[in-house]
Amino acid sequence: MISKLHRSNKGFTLIELMIVVVIIGILAALAIPRFMASTTKSKQSEAKQLLKQIYVMQHAYRQEYDTYWGNGVSADAANPNNFARIGVQIMVSARYNYALVADLVSFTCTATGNLDDDATVDTWTITDAGTLTNTIDDASS
Repeated sequence: MISKLHRSNKGFTLIELMIVVVIIGILAALAIPRFMASTTKSKQSEAKQLLKQIYVMQHAYRQEYDTYWGNGVSADAANPNNFARIGVQIMVSARYNYALVADLVSFTCTATGNLDDDATVDTWTITDAGTLTNTIDDASS
């Protein structure tokens, strides 16, 4: 008969498993917000790139016509061709709405979009001087 004293105690105790679960929970609590912020920042590249394209095309238009184009014109995914006059087309998957205000000597184009379904609306602006500004940052909210 085999003695019960030589029985092997393989496996983990409940306390050891609970400690592992707590450690994984802490790591997830630290990592998930950073991941969400980085994905929101990557989505902002759409606005920055398109506003820079609008800046270049507005200056090309002004060289030819001695005025900036598009006072009160807006474009978004539903109306992607509204900036076609200056050679800019909005993607059908665009996350932002673009609004252009212009006169003879200046323009401002603003991009607004809600990137993560919260109350904060991400807002970027570029001027005729080429100043690109993030006035409301949805990535930091």
